[in-house]
Amino acid sequence: MEEKKYALEFRGGKAMSLLPVLILIVFAVYFFGFAGVYDTLALALGGVVALIIGSFFAKSIPSFWNAAIHGMADELGNILALILLVVGIFGKMMTHGHIAQGFIWIGDLLNVTGSTICVFSFIATAIIATATGSSIGTILTMVPIILPVGAVTGANMPVLVGALLSGALFGDSIGPVSDVTIAASQTQEFRDGSRPSIGGVVRARVKYSLIAAVLAIILFAIFGGTGGATAESQALMAEYSDPKGLLMLIPMIVLLIVAFVTKNIFMAATIGTIVGTAVGLVFGILTPADILYVQDGAMSGFVIEGINNMIGTILAVYMIVAMIGILKECGMMDSLVVKLTTSKVGKSPMGADFIIALGTAITSLLIGSMNGPACLMYGPIANEVGKGAGLHPYRRANLVACFSSTLPTMNPFSSVFIILTMGGVSSVLAEYSFIDPISPMSLPGGMFYCMTFPLVFIISILTGWSREYEGENGEVVKKKALKSAK
Repeated sequence: MEEKKYALEFRGGKAMSLLPVLILIVFAVYFFGFAGVYDTLALALGGVVALIIGSFFAKSIPSFWNAAIHGMADELGNILALILLVVGIFGKMMTHGHIAQGFIWIGDLLNVTGSTICVFSFIATAIIATATGSSIGTILTMVPIILPVGAVTGANMPVLVGALLSGALFGDSIGPVSDVTIAASQTQEFRDGSRPSIGGVVRARVKYSLIAAVLAIILFAIFGGTGGATAESQALMAEYSDPKGLLMLIPMIVLLIVAFVTKNIFMAATIGTIVGTAVGLVFGILTPADILYVQDGAMSGFVIEGINNMIGTILAVYMIVAMIGILKECGMMDSLVVKLTTSKVGKSPMGADFIIALGTAITSLLIGSMNGPACLMYGPIANEVGKGAGLHPYRRANLVACFSSTLPTMNPFSSVFIILTMGGVSSVLAEYSFIDPISPMSLPGGMFYCMTFPLVFIISILTGWSREYEGENGEVVKKKALKSAK
């Protein structure tokens, strides 16, 4: 059989097409692991430089850039960019609506102490991160509020910080407005080329996430520490509490219902934002200035903040899909997929599960546990590997979301989550002398959800429990369809 000719060729062979990806990884390690830069704009910068350098190794530089443009023009990148803009506005609206302060009010009302504050922190942070779609934002909001309270109520501090990280990553991996959920689902395809709905993916993931969350809660209750309330802890809780913030659960519930019923995240986020804005204005949680305000030529408010917050991520998305376009047009993507799908391991559903899980985890680890970009980078490979084994797009998306957001984030040396959290912890320590120092090396041992979630999936992989296959018409079936096995 004559070998397929590709439009793009590299000096030294198609393996040189991986050079931009490797350069991007080097930039990620440098920025997130050494330079202390935790901005997705840095990843976008690294992507631009990587493409420029990579272009000189192509036999035809115009062909290289055409391939990059084709990648950026692909439906995947444009869908992701538009979704991120819409959900970015929704997430910032939820933050302006004091949803975090609403949960602090509940904690104050329940008089949480010791291990119960660890359980409370996990649950509250999980709900907030699910609602806002921002794990990092949730962590940086909750750390300065919760840590002083935990310190004076006898909480096990590394476990308490682990609970905050775990809750944020729970929301990151299951929230319909999270970049992880969006990227993991939109990189997968049905056999007819259509993409799965985000609501359908989330609905299929809930059973795994809730089992893992219950196991994590039990561990937080056991290892969270002992202690009681003090006048100091009660004063701290009262200072940051606002019961009105709980009203912002209304737009979150509306968004979830609309997403599940219509299977359209654009409609869900739009209606959720309208409802949330109305609730906030009616009950005095938001003012018109919180929506959009212009003064001295500068804009503020959750609309512009939500857009600005996503610019770096969107640019990083376009750099990554440009690299995917290059890998496709030189044949490297085909070579990788063929090797994985025709291997002994890749031919079986269990083997395909493991290839998706391991490949996603390694990709996330290499870029500082930036889980959204990791889903985008490895998602297309997971899509082809999973298709070959007949796995349903929901299954593939859920494996990608799980293994990008759990084990890699526990790496204390380069995980952007641990590094950023430690930055917040350091600020709190400087303000409250009664809090003992916390080592980053101690945090992975308290990130229980990041252990239990992949454990649930590993059991599912080994036993076949709840493994979903794609039926003839894209429906979920329990047995592999014969057509998929061809």
